[in-house]
Amino acid sequence: MNDPVSFPQLFETVPDALIVVDGSGHIVAANGHAHRLFGHDPAGLIGLAIEALMPPAVRTRHQQHRNGYMARPRVRAMGDSGQTLIGLRQDGQQFPVEIALTPIESPEGIRFLASIRDISESQRARQALVRARYDNVVAKLGQLALEARDDARIIGDLPGLLAEALLIEAVAVTFLLPDRSGVDVRAAHGFDTAQLATLAEIGPGDVSVWETLTRGQPVAIEASAVEPEPPFLKRLATASASCAVIPLLDRDRPMGALIALSHSPRRFDHDAMHLLGSVANMLAALMQRRHTEEQLAHSQRLDAVGQLTGGIAHDFNNLLTIISGSLQLIEAESPDRPETIELVSSALRSVARGAELTSKLLAFARRQRLSRRTLGDSILLRLNCPAGLPPAHADPTQLDTALVNLAINARDAMPRGGEIELAAALLTHEIDVDQEDLAPGDYIAFSVRDTGRGMAPETLARAVEPFFTTKDVGRGSGLGLSMVYGFARQSGGHLRIQSRLGYGTSVELLLPVARSAVAAAAVSATSIHRGGGELILVVEDEPDVRAIAEAFLRSLGYRCCSVATAVEALAELRGNGDIDLLFSDVMLGNGMDGNELALAARVLRPTLPVMLTSGYNEAVNSGESSFEMLRKPYRREQLAEAISRQLGARS
Repeated sequence: MNDPVSFPQLFETVPDALIVVDGSGHIVAANGHAHRLFGHDPAGLIGLAIEALMPPAVRTRHQQHRNGYMARPRVRAMGDSGQTLIGLRQDGQQFPVEIALTPIESPEGIRFLASIRDISESQRARQALVRARYDNVVAKLGQLALEARDDARIIGDLPGLLAEALLIEAVAVTFLLPDRSGVDVRAAHGFDTAQLATLAEIGPGDVSVWETLTRGQPVAIEASAVEPEPPFLKRLATASASCAVIPLLDRDRPMGALIALSHSPRRFDHDAMHLLGSVANMLAALMQRRHTEEQLAHSQRLDAVGQLTGGIAHDFNNLLTIISGSLQLIEAESPDRPETIELVSSALRSVARGAELTSKLLAFARRQRLSRRTLGDSILLRLNCPAGLPPAHADPTQLDTALVNLAINARDAMPRGGEIELAAALLTHEIDVDQEDLAPGDYIAFSVRDTGRGMAPETLARAVEPFFTTKDVGRGSGLGLSMVYGFARQSGGHLRIQSRLGYGTSVELLLPVARSAVAAAAVSATSIHRGGGELILVVEDEPDVRAIAEAFLRSLGYRCCSVATAVEALAELRGNGDIDLLFSDVMLGNGMDGNELALAARVLRPTLPVMLTSGYNEAVNSGESSFEMLRKPYRREQLAEAISRQLGARS
């Protein structure tokens, strides 16, 4: 093709801006339209690099694309790029453009002609149409939310509506599994079987997607010719695809995500992401409202109490840890001052009572003291607990709460009065067909028997379901038996219920026998395990609590280094190979919690001993964590024994 500069009249007559670029990317010719479009004086563009006409943020990437195009030149029609390109005027103003490219022959070698068109007005018109279509989708979803009686219909219709509105191939609604180990694909449109399997396998390895699911930040994922293709996108689609992942937030905590897929690159612009974000917020808000409506009749009081007392008890346990730790350090430094020891012992007993109080607050259940006044004058209470029974391995406050719940259930089954028997007995369990999930061994069986009306078979089958109750509105939450069952399972035991209509009910709570009486007793000061200079990494976001942990460890013969966040802890682990044990609080403010930190630390150091601590009963008694947990406030002797046990296990 001839050099267009050889035809200056034609070059200036064309209504588009024309620019000719040499093989190095510099402008060698430009018509008057080009100078006016980019705001330069006549001939002011000559000699500039073509990237000077673009925003600085895209220049490096454009240079890479330009080098690839010049190595394999071809005619590219206007609008074929599949993306919105941005021009930069000399005064700094940015504007959208479309560009056509044509390689041309010249005496100086191959050059490249760019035809450039300002599409500001047409883009505004297109955006108005697109936004009108998007607004229509939001309105339709709002109407659907008002008409639908359950979430299933809304979630089921949502992917198809979004795919149609965005003109894309596929949309899915996903939710995090309860243990946050993966996702559940609740509804999908346009995904084949293999792609659905890929969605179900989303995990921490898919960094961008997993960050959205666990941190709550929306992300657009693009395939790129100049960068490695993201693993998630590579498994999900063909080349040149794009994907958007928008979190579904439940009080700022992600519960799932909308995942949208297009086989076209850069498909999710600002307007598309805004639509997905609006729909995600609407869906999350709707689910929160429905969930609240379903549980309000049963759990309004318990929910309020749980939110209030949980935070209070956690903070109070941190205060108790500081008080208890300071008193123990004073006690250790005053062995020859009996009067001081006596005062410290009295204060420590008060700390223990305070810890018992917070444990009851955290029990998230009825907290009445088991007495005749609670049960009523018409109830006869019989106790049958033979002497010499070995101790059970369970939290005493949780056991107290469980027995209170069982006794109150028994009382409510006898509105005209009756008899309740509380008994304890040693039971040896062997594997049988009906109880395969209960390990063989010795258990303490706590039983609560009543002479009430009993339960029908269909009621008995649902007795431990959360929020299931046969009591009148306002008289029961439906959580009592389910919480007792959860406590039994978390403690390594079981719950058995026998009942017949007209013959009363017997509930048997099985808890494993403690491994030894010594294990159940407090460790005496004379048997404190001491360290040999091992280095302990302490992670605690409360400075005063952190100081107590440091003082305890140093008094026990350990060295320690301390940080406030999980990010700092991981950095310390990467840079310090001398760390012998990680000791972290579970609650660490924003970012990773102690459990997540422990898992990440094990990735860096697979054999690293890890110990966690918490002021929450739920964290201490939970069966979800594989790491040893020490409840706040802890005694110095308990800390010494736990650390010695962890270091010994590594040896």
